[in-house]
Amino acid sequence: MNISIHYAFLPHTDAEAALGFYRDVLGFEVRNDVGYEDMRWITVGPAGQPGTSIVLHPPATDPGITDEERRTVLELIAKGSYGAVTLATDDLDALFERLQAAGAEVVQEPIDQDYGVRDCAFRDPTGNLIRVNQLP
Repeated sequence: MNISIHYAFLPHTDAEAALGFYRDVLGFEVRNDVGYEDMRWITVGPAGQPGTSIVLHPPATDPGITDEERRTVLELIAKGSYGAVTLATDDLDALFERLQAAGAEVVQEPIDQDYGVRDCAFRDPTGNLIRVNQLP
């Protein structure tokens, strides 16, 4: 039996900014872009990896969520402590330079961690934490 990660979900608070970041800065393919009323769900993923995608979704739209829960979710997103994903690349320094040049908020410059990983971290336009590991 094989198990793979098919979709990961990250919230967005500005669909156009999210699209520009994941498509134009990271170079991900746009696989789906679906709207309903004033909301958009955008599915993106790395080129050549059709089985792995990130769904950028409007936050706190579940019908069963209370107004207080919605406020809490939006507050956590605003603080940058709600969503996160870890990516990997074969050229961490080049990707870091590209992200920095595009104006991404840098959380951590590339560093060799004590636990054996070389990585960096930044935030997407919504505030989601994006870590990037250097592939061996």
